[in-house]
Amino acid sequence: MPLRFTLRQLEYFVAVGEAGSIAKAAEQVNVSPPSISASIAQLEAEFGVQLFVRKHSHALALTAGGRLFLKEAARLLNDADALHDIAGDIAEKVRGPLAIGCLLTFAQIVLPALRKKFEDAYPDVRVRQFERNQGQLFEMLQRGEIDAALTYDLELSQDMTFEPLMQLPAYVMLPAAHRLAAKAGITPEELVDEPMVLLDLPYSREYFLSAFQPRGLRPKIVERTGDIAVMRSMVANGFGYGIANMRPLNTMSPDGKLLVFVPLLGDLRPLTIGIALPNAEHRTLTVQAFIDHCRRFVVEQGVFGTERIVK
Repeated sequence: MPLRFTLRQLEYFVAVGEAGSIAKAAEQVNVSPPSISASIAQLEAEFGVQLFVRKHSHALALTAGGRLFLKEAARLLNDADALHDIAGDIAEKVRGPLAIGCLLTFAQIVLPALRKKFEDAYPDVRVRQFERNQGQLFEMLQRGEIDAALTYDLELSQDMTFEPLMQLPAYVMLPAAHRLAAKAGITPEELVDEPMVLLDLPYSREYFLSAFQPRGLRPKIVERTGDIAVMRSMVANGFGYGIANMRPLNTMSPDGKLLVFVPLLGDLRPLTIGIALPNAEHRTLTVQAFIDHCRRFVVEQGVFGTERIVK
């Protein structure tokens, strides 16, 4: 007899399996928790297996059989997505699912507006977004969980392709009243005795510290954070300076204090923001449309001010 289940039910099951709770999965897929619960119950009834056991605080844990089922369900969904890609290419139409990752440090500035304009231009594309650090984005690309990642050209591997968009030099982030805030540029030597708030993320921290190490300098790190918004507020409140490669059009901190961005002088190379993709012989129309859209977006929006566009 034919199995009576839908790909949508599998999608809900995979979302719960990865999130560990129905509530979190419901937020991710934008569906009510009762609908997800009903879909999982129907899958368990159809296949005659228990997929989850309930834990404390409404959390769910996969059973041993559920873990195997999750692996195959994810594979089946990926195969179904590939069919959408093929159908779109045959019909020469941009359509189907598109999973996009974005680096945490600039997702809040770039991703919402970029995604909205893309979805307006291509209403038949279903976009899912993921904000992660650099290491997590690379892992998701390698596992095929995302189609592309907006990120920097830091530690790219040979199994990735990188489409450059814009070069971003490094800036010293300071509170407006800081004694160095009026300078046209600041050297690492001028910063070495100043307290530093380090953006402590994989690959990023090594990049920022490389402004000092080749000169035999050791910055005075007093605070670390993995959240760019927290760093901006800490700098604005006088905990120390920060270094970042983005100078947003709005120079206010999240708590409403004025920040100043001064170019960092020295040998630290600019970072290039771009799109990282897995190496592949075939690039779908949808992915290529997203790349082309990103190129137009950085030119039209002027997201980071006057930084150099990479042709």
